[in-house]
Amino acid sequence: MNITAIFIRRPVMTSLLMIGILIFGAVGYVSLPVNDLPVVDFPTIMVMANLPGASPETMAASVAAPLERQFSTIAGLDNMTSSSRRGSTFITIQFTLERNIDSAAADVQNGISAVARRLPPGMPNPPTSRKLNPADRPILQLSLNSTTMSPSVVDEYAETVVAPQISTIDGVSQVANFGGGNGSKYAVRVQLDPNKLANRQISLDDVSGAIGQHNANLPTGTLWGANQAFTVQANGQLNTADEYRPLIVAYRNGSPIRLQDLGQVIDGVEDDKSASWYNLRNSSSLAVNRQPGTNTVEIVNTIMKLMPTFRAQLPPAISLDVMSDRSAAIRESVHDVKFTLILAIVLVVLVIFLFLRNVSATLIPSLALPLSILGTFAVMSLFGYTVDNLSLMALTLAVGFVVDDAIVVLENIVRHMEMGKPRFEAALEGGKEIGFTVLSMTLSLAAVFIPILFMGGIVGRLFHEFAVVIMSAIIISGIVSLSLTPMLCSRFLKPHSEDHNFLFKATERIFDLWRDTYVWTLRRVIRFRFVTLLVAVGTLVATVFVYRLVPTGFIPSTDTDSIQGQIQYAQDASYDVMKKSTYMAAQILTKDPNVDATGVSVSGTSNFGRIEVRLKPRKERKLSADEIITELRPKLAGIPGGRVFLTNPPALRIGGFGGRSQYIFTLQAQDLDVLYRAASNFENVMKRIPGLIDVNSDMQIASPQVTLDIDRDRASSMGVSATQVESALFSAYGTRQVSNIFTPTNDYQVIMELMPQFQRDPNSLHLLYVRSNTGKLVPLESVVKPHNSVGALSVAHYGQSPAVSFSFDMAPGVSLGDVTGRIQEAARETLPAGIRTAFQGTAAAFQSSFAGMGMLLVMAILVIYMVLGILYESFIHPLTILSGLPSAGLGALVTLLVFKNELNIFSFVGIIMLIGIVKKNAIMMIDFAVDAQRTMGSSPAEAITEACLVRFRPIMMTTMAALVGTLPIALGLGAGGEAR
Repeated sequence: MNITAIFIRRPVMTSLLMIGILIFGAVGYVSLPVNDLPVVDFPTIMVMANLPGASPETMAASVAAPLERQFSTIAGLDNMTSSSRRGSTFITIQFTLERNIDSAAADVQNGISAVARRLPPGMPNPPTSRKLNPADRPILQLSLNSTTMSPSVVDEYAETVVAPQISTIDGVSQVANFGGGNGSKYAVRVQLDPNKLANRQISLDDVSGAIGQHNANLPTGTLWGANQAFTVQANGQLNTADEYRPLIVAYRNGSPIRLQDLGQVIDGVEDDKSASWYNLRNSSSLAVNRQPGTNTVEIVNTIMKLMPTFRAQLPPAISLDVMSDRSAAIRESVHDVKFTLILAIVLVVLVIFLFLRNVSATLIPSLALPLSILGTFAVMSLFGYTVDNLSLMALTLAVGFVVDDAIVVLENIVRHMEMGKPRFEAALEGGKEIGFTVLSMTLSLAAVFIPILFMGGIVGRLFHEFAVVIMSAIIISGIVSLSLTPMLCSRFLKPHSEDHNFLFKATERIFDLWRDTYVWTLRRVIRFRFVTLLVAVGTLVATVFVYRLVPTGFIPSTDTDSIQGQIQYAQDASYDVMKKSTYMAAQILTKDPNVDATGVSVSGTSNFGRIEVRLKPRKERKLSADEIITELRPKLAGIPGGRVFLTNPPALRIGGFGGRSQYIFTLQAQDLDVLYRAASNFENVMKRIPGLIDVNSDMQIASPQVTLDIDRDRASSMGVSATQVESALFSAYGTRQVSNIFTPTNDYQVIMELMPQFQRDPNSLHLLYVRSNTGKLVPLESVVKPHNSVGALSVAHYGQSPAVSFSFDMAPGVSLGDVTGRIQEAARETLPAGIRTAFQGTAAAFQSSFAGMGMLLVMAILVIYMVLGILYESFIHPLTILSGLPSAGLGALVTLLVFKNELNIFSFVGIIMLIGIVKKNAIMMIDFAVDAQRTMGSSPAEAITEACLVRFRPIMMTTMAALVGTLPIALGLGAGGEAR
């Protein structure tokens, strides 16, 4: 059967087919969105709940626990984590990849509604939920900052001017206020003096009731006259602190007691225990998220065009700056990959020319490159893929492969022309002879990547696009090689001129020497077969041995011109101490010559501050992000009371646990005492494990507390209930929201509390009074007995069970595989029975992915064997073709060792591709040898010797093409080059 004959004899059909591939590919490329990674919709929902003034234990027991029990009944739940702090709870729910995120979000919202009645009544708002894709970080972070204006004014412009306009841009899914966040939102704060309240016999409940009654924004109706209608309006709404100060709370001895007589009323912010700075200026930050499948670069470009408009709408005292821009790294990285792709094409064409030394012979197979790549863009558009680092890397790697089939076809036709046949006859005969070989090579090479399609988890989702792209390129190249290449050869291929130039003669001598050396070694290998088999067995043993020496990792670290971090403070650190130290850290970071911009924030709800650093572009600095982190650690070590953890943000953040470092190890137990005791000891063990740095724990159970023991008998005799006691405490110290202010653009809170000087010392508790059932004020100290204790600053759950998580990073040169093994060994040796352990996030994904990689490799080989067995109708020939894999594997592993690289996800894909190269070379030889045995009756030794000689040139050409095609990637130049 001559597959190529129909295309040779019908040049118009062949030309139109190629033009169709060209047109659809060009249209597909233009329509493809641009992103850094493939679209990975990891169904994750975050639920946030607030109860100002509540302790972490209260939040965990009364808010987190009932919500978790309800969420655990939702179908498709993978895992659930929660973190409860002072006044807030965050629950992260991860679903299986098969679960639709929209339906999962609806189920979560229904769960919140179902449990709402069992939640504490003092919550200012019901729990809220939002979709959270760990693989899809904000594409743009903007900072509104000022040195003169108050944080509430800056936040007002961020919330009402900038954020609404960005939200309407096509492709934007959410604009979130973070950093200072809603803590900087305007609020009226009523700060009371307990002495003045007691002197006037007024309780905290009296004040909150009066504020609620005098601040109203209710419907007032319409007057319908015979000829005219009137809307009834009343000025029940109070909007500013000035309007609240004269409000009458009560009458004493016939005189009014106004709110300003009981303390002070100020214009403030919702959370006066939070602060955010951008380059040492008060800041409010906006994070822009995109919708799945949209073009990151296009969205950011649209926002950037609106920046002059935003700045014109802001006061001169407020600056609008870009804190981080993911599109910049995407642009640079994609640009570099495109350049790498073009460079690979040029190098491959140059290799073809050096081997063939014929312009027409070089151009014909070179046409397979653009057609295969453009055809692949059409397939990518059909499947809804993106132009990203992985898809472009797949195309770059495919460059060395897609030209192989065309080279093999061309070389075989040239060989027939060298026999003296006319080019048309040579094309028919050569195409017929090589057609089945090319079909076998194409199908079996595409089959190599089938197991990658079955990789599980988020890693499988990432490389699914990679596998489809490279398979598409290979299949399209096979179609082009069996159609366009022989057709062009039959019309345009010119034989070599008999008058050879110097280049031809020089390269021919090198090629002849190369081939003669190979022939000499080949004959001795065939002669000493037993020794050769022993060497092969030894190679297999050496491959297994070297495999154990190669360090293992997950996804290589890349420099994206950014650093993230946290500052952990002592559990008894006050907000003033944390604010001062966080500002000091910002000063140190801002002065660093490698830093372009610094954003920091701190909140009194937890004992840590957050750090976001934008580095100068890579070409403007000598150090990488990891090296800058190493350099900054000693500079930041001197911050009083704080420990700084910096990390180079990974390309893909996996998991719901948030840690101060990149990798997380979790302990779980039902008995809290056993868990905390074991965790305290194990943290010291982890700090002694070689290769681990920045080891820290989220176990914070030594926070100072003042515990009030209620004398219930005495309280009952005095007409005071436990509810009244806790309500009074909440009103005094819990920043209680007692009313709302509604405006056309936003809504604000009215917050009641004691004056700051009465919130600093536990001794001020004796100044509080509670109104009894008889109407008299009862001193709080008469019904409670205070004593000092310690408690939890945060409470974490994993799967509804109490958990303690350890975050850690690795020292330079240490592999993830080594440290995870050491941690597991230490856990087995030191932890008591009943403690469950697990890695989370990136470390868990690493373990699960490498656990299945061996099986994937076996599956890849098995799939190739099955395809080859079907094509050759033989059980033996596929084994012969695959017999070169151990030596190739040994070469790959030794190369990783020599260049001090890890065996990670990317290098594993490289090994899969290596299988394809070895198999293609073997097919070219075995196919010829099998045909020689069948048609000429040659012995196996004669047949394979002849096959090796005839196929030597195409094998060398395709191998060198694959080598130079991957060379630009191996050099690792440009943005994201470390991973490539």
